Amino acid sequence: MLPTIRALQEQLAQGKTTSLELTEAALTRIDDPSGEGRRAFTQVFHDEARAAARAADTLRAAGLVRSPLDGLPISVKDLFDVAGRVTWAGSAVLKNAPPAQANAEIVQRLINAGAIIVGKTNMTEFAFSGLGLNPHYGTPSSPWDRAAGRIPGGSSSGAGVSVADQMAVAAIGTDTGGSIRIPSAFNGLVGFKPTARRVPADGALPLSFSLDSIGPLAASVECCAILDAVLSGQAYKAPKAVQALNMRFAVPSSMVMEGADDHVRSAFQQALESLRAAGAGVETIDLPEFDQLPYINRLGGLVCAEAWSWHRSLITERPDEYDPRVSSRIKRGKDISSADYIELLQTRKNWIASVEARLRQYDALLMPVSPVVAPKIQDLQASDDAYFAANGLILRNPTLINFLNGCALSLPCHQPGTAPVGLMVAGPAMHDQHILDIGAGIQAVVGGQTPCGV
Repeated sequence: MLPTIRALQEQLAQGKTTSLELTEAALTRIDDPSGEGRRAFTQVFHDEARAAARAADTLRAAGLVRSPLDGLPISVKDLFDVAGRVTWAGSAVLKNAPPAQANAEIVQRLINAGAIIVGKTNMTEFAFSGLGLNPHYGTPSSPWDRAAGRIPGGSSSGAGVSVADQMAVAAIGTDTGGSIRIPSAFNGLVGFKPTARRVPADGALPLSFSLDSIGPLAASVECCAILDAVLSGQAYKAPKAVQALNMRFAVPSSMVMEGADDHVRSAFQQALESLRAAGAGVETIDLPEFDQLPYINRLGGLVCAEAWSWHRSLITERPDEYDPRVSSRIKRGKDISSADYIELLQTRKNWIASVEARLRQYDALLMPVSPVVAPKIQDLQASDDAYFAANGLILRNPTLINFLNGCALSLPCHQPGTAPVGLMVAGPAMHDQHILDIGAGIQAVVGGQTPCGV
């Protein structure tokens, strides 16, 4: 089983290990030439991590423990600024950009909490895909069916693999349309997408100002709650596992199961049956707003409009340095007028109000994160048609919650040894603590902490 933050802190407190030992073990796995480290990480902070680990051990010996993260190896996605390092964002375009002058706000909060930042993780170029492929720095494979080479999910691809392969105790990623939840689902982890405004994005390279959110990938709901408290700057409240018999869940009757493969369909239905057997109410409800979203986003949506606003000069000057599968999506934004954009913002506001009204009587919304298991990397590399079809299908369900401006967990709901499947537990904006509490209760019914190697 993957070690939890709580378990590792107990080992540190009892003197069974040290921060330096944990950090050296993480760095050894990253550096292993037979492993995924060279594809999961774009930058590794060997000297800085060791120095921080020694400092953590010295402070602990003096009786000072800064937080539940103190002394634990953590990875951060390579779109967060780290002082003195270039933020590549998975792109060759930024390879020779000036180094960051200061840490991103969430990086500084992690450091203040005593976390050991072991490196920056690989990602889809500029975070613009749910698959995780990167032609510049390689694509790490998820731990399931590694011989065949399955996608890690994106865009926080290296983040998911870094935790699954124990190169970090936890990872920090971003989620604009599923980029925390999809890698969590495909790597057999727990991932949490918070309400976007709760976590500051200062020092993070944006994809969509309206949709970007920052959150953790880890071994358990409790681990995610600990990390979320640090990232948001709020006091930690341990998730109170709500008993299933007190829960009432909604399952959309709309498109969320369209195109689902047999394995995902079976794992999802078994999770629902387990919840019903534990006394939870599970109801299928109509959410016609979900079916409307493809039409609402027909011009490219907020993400294309806002990505174009950031990239328009760079992509015009250096188009050949972009991944063409990313640049083609960014360029859709140039045809979105200011009137289209303003109308979309108002449409979103009304859409959110309508969905929230339908969900008011339920504890959470349940659906699969991805309707299919992780495809093979080589199949998607070989075909644009396969790539874009998979990208649209895999992003479809998580994107609903980003447009809702909501919060959501991805919880493993597959049987050990089978292809990983993520159960999404979602709610409206600012229901974060409630979703963490509900998630802890569901985790107790559907499955415990995530297994090592899936």
